[in-house]
Amino acid sequence: MAEVIRLEDIMKTYIMGDSTVHALNHVDVSIGVGEFVAIMGPSGSGKSTMMNILGCLDRPTSGKYFLDGRDVAGLNDDELAHTRNAKIGFVFQNFNLLPKLSAQSNVALPLVYAGVPEEERMERARKALEAVGLGQRLEHKPNEMSGGQRQRVAIARALVNNPAIVMADEPTGNLDTKSSYEIMDIFKALNDMGKTIVMVTHEPDIGEQTKRILVMRDGKLTSDEAVLKNV
Repeated sequence: MAEVIRLEDIMKTYIMGDSTVHALNHVDVSIGVGEFVAIMGPSGSGKSTMMNILGCLDRPTSGKYFLDGRDVAGLNDDELAHTRNAKIGFVFQNFNLLPKLSAQSNVALPLVYAGVPEEERMERARKALEAVGLGQRLEHKPNEMSGGQRQRVAIARALVNNPAIVMADEPTGNLDTKSSYEIMDIFKALNDMGKTIVMVTHEPDIGEQTKRILVMRDGKLTSDEAVLKNV
């Protein structure tokens, strides 16, 4: 399996008063193309810090991060932003949708920053929403949709640039069980299509639906195991 992500001796350190906190402490991990990985661990374990570094939203204090073979740990802000927009789609727990925009306009937003013409933006947004089962909700605003539907809009937005990697931070954290499992079915289908998916979750039943679980504790990677059987 070809490698898409590799962390080598990654440290993320914060100075808090007189103390030094190692949010990530000598983390080494490799993720292959097409894997479906959950990052789990208690609150404060470093899983969100790790997600932010993997998603090029933050830089490590030291160490190397290779994304598609390129060391991105030392890139400047503009280079990080370009890499992020070209390769990674993000899904967040709180959806991060703009309340005054329709579902279609929310999904098209990343294409504005990419310089895509309006007609093409809206067409690609429509297709992305159809792909997550919301083809009839193009003009609905977030407050006119359920939590599960809003998360589908967020997934469509993450996919509209056709990224190779989808990063999901607690994507089912605000959803009921039925909606959570429907969202996981979408992620599984995306993974079956070849997308690499990295997901932070604190819910064991959600983690067990992925293919590999990384467990963080006190900034260290303490466990890395394949899921033997998907639910």
